[in-house]
Amino acid sequence: MIQNIKKPLLISGAVFLLFFAIFSFAKSPSNAEVEAGSQNRLDALSKLTKVIATVEKHYVDELTLDQIVDKALKGLMTELDAHSAYMDMKTYSDMKVQMDGEFGGLGITIGMKDGALTVISPLDGTPADKAGIKSGDIVLKIDEKSTINMTLDESVELMRGKPKTNVELTIVRKGEMKPLVIKIQRDIIKVKSVYSKTIDQNILYLRIASFDKNVVELLEAEFKKYPNHTGVVLDLRNNPGGLLDQAVGTVDLFVDKGIIVSQKGRDSKSEEKFNATSSSTLTRKPLVVLVNGGSASASEIVSGAIQDLKRGVIVGENSFGKGSVQVILPLDDESKEAIKLTIAKYYLPSGRTIQATGIVPDIISYPGKAVTQNEDAFRIKESELKKHLESELEKVDNKPQVQEVTDDDNNSPVITTEQLFNDNQLKTAYDILKVLIITDKTK
Repeated sequence: MIQNIKKPLLISGAVFLLFFAIFSFAKSPSNAEVEAGSQNRLDALSKLTKVIATVEKHYVDELTLDQIVDKALKGLMTELDAHSAYMDMKTYSDMKVQMDGEFGGLGITIGMKDGALTVISPLDGTPADKAGIKSGDIVLKIDEKSTINMTLDESVELMRGKPKTNVELTIVRKGEMKPLVIKIQRDIIKVKSVYSKTIDQNILYLRIASFDKNVVELLEAEFKKYPNHTGVVLDLRNNPGGLLDQAVGTVDLFVDKGIIVSQKGRDSKSEEKFNATSSSTLTRKPLVVLVNGGSASASEIVSGAIQDLKRGVIVGENSFGKGSVQVILPLDDESKEAIKLTIAKYYLPSGRTIQATGIVPDIISYPGKAVTQNEDAFRIKESELKKHLESELEKVDNKPQVQEVTDDDNNSPVITTEQLFNDNQLKTAYDILKVLIITDKTK
């Protein structure tokens, strides 16, 4: 409606008409309630029209009403939380392309953490994974553009592109003296979400890289291949999440009763609960779950539910802490624009939320061979992080440090002793599982 208005003199009237459309739509059946709140709504929207008119009249660069409104909407959604966003025509169209088919990308999942653009995890076997991107890396620049004050959607748009084209990410990594510049070639993203291996012939190692629509079906197939397993290591490290129904279905394979997760929004009537069913349970053998800072969303639901239901032992590092629910809402039935809005949070069986706090493992274990690593050494208060990143930008020169990488082989069906001892977290999980298996046999 507003985008068709071209004359500056019609601004106030146009927004005033918009107000009445909003006001009429939101009108309560109770006239008394409408009367009580009407003046506050009038005052608030009057302030909005004055600001828009002032910006259009006095801003240093000439802006159309469409441009001002778009900027206002983007600012509004960004101020709500890091995951809500206004999607203009191009952004909304790109999102639908991503959902409907293949696209060129890096295979990297990112989020906002402590005010910085942070890698949740690279997906297994993708360009980002092969280039050496790690969970916890802070993305400082995308090509030559600084990410300070950049939104999630803007960063995703910059990283996505045609297959076989290149992008450079400048990252800040814990333990590195200066930022790293990593060159990555975009490609069609195809991820194998589930694969299995064995340890000591009878321990089943299951790796879930992401929760796509086939995870539960693939896990069921793996259990049928190894009916005589004595215990399970479920590896959710660097798993950025995915579909809720697949997370619920995964937990259901291990537990036979209890609430797995609930979803609560502002309206208590909209609460949903997802329960385990005994008919879906495929194994009651001892279970250890591996998580780290790259475990987010659906993987946090799985590990958190297993922890709360006391079904298994969680090993590794604190997870990412992404427990909110977003939906895409077109502005109207024929709209080419939409908003991505946070509408609810996930709650685990105990009633706790994973938003911001994440899952704290039962047994803390760090990667590599040493277990003395101080996880808090790199943590910086959000209020101080912007200055820190600006100082890191100054360290980037014409010859930045380049990350050298190796490509791990995930094709072998067996985890060797050497591989086990080179992965401290997996070795810890294995040792704990052996104890659980012995205890299980004595019951």
